Amino acid sequence: MLLNQIKIAPYSLFLTNKFGLKLRKVNDAAEVTKLRLEYAETLLSRLNISVEVDGAEKVDQGGQYLIISNHRSIIDPLIVEMALKNKGINSLWIAKKELYNSFFFGTFTRNAGTILLDRDSKKMNLFFKEIKTKVAQGYSISIFPEGTRNKDDALLSEFKEGAQIIAMKNMLKILPVFIKTNTNEVLMEAIKNNTNDLKVTIEIGDLIDYKDRSRTLKESYRLRFNL
Repeated sequence: MLLNQIKIAPYSLFLTNKFGLKLRKVNDAAEVTKLRLEYAETLLSRLNISVEVDGAEKVDQGGQYLIISNHRSIIDPLIVEMALKNKGINSLWIAKKELYNSFFFGTFTRNAGTILLDRDSKKMNLFFKEIKTKVAQGYSISIFPEGTRNKDDALLSEFKEGAQIIAMKNMLKILPVFIKTNTNEVLMEAIKNNTNDLKVTIEIGDLIDYKDRSRTLKESYRLRFNL
């Protein structure tokens, strides 16, 4: 158990920084998406984790969305990347300042197609302006509306209001995805026990209309997945 933990930590650090440096040299959106997917496939393969996707047919080829997902583990962005594989979607992740400054993830996060969210900033208008610019260039936006990893027993934490604001300001269709498996438990099993044939299931739901104000985004999300 301990031996595997000792092995996986430096490997993950090496791989994350290797791809972070590769991404630093790339400006083409499709190439960034390709490298991010290669990183996801390589790391998840090392962890013996496969991804099963339900509802992939609901995603339009080359569609432009606000992609929202629940969040329990640091590997969740990789899971979402895998779910949208071969869909021709170039997405920018909303990333917190802590990830930009992280020893482990900093190089990768800064170069992997992200938009910095600094909640301490008094100039949030610059954050929304950057999103509008990127959406106009054809990018989708990916976000965890819970704002941080959910470490509780509840299926979902409260959604921050920023996700719905982004969708409305940019007239983006909202693509809800639900990671049905507790990815933190799967990750811990992979790290501690090097278990083979681990699987994560992710479901893609019906689109949510950004104009629909009859219910909150969290209520619409729960309705899509019968939560």
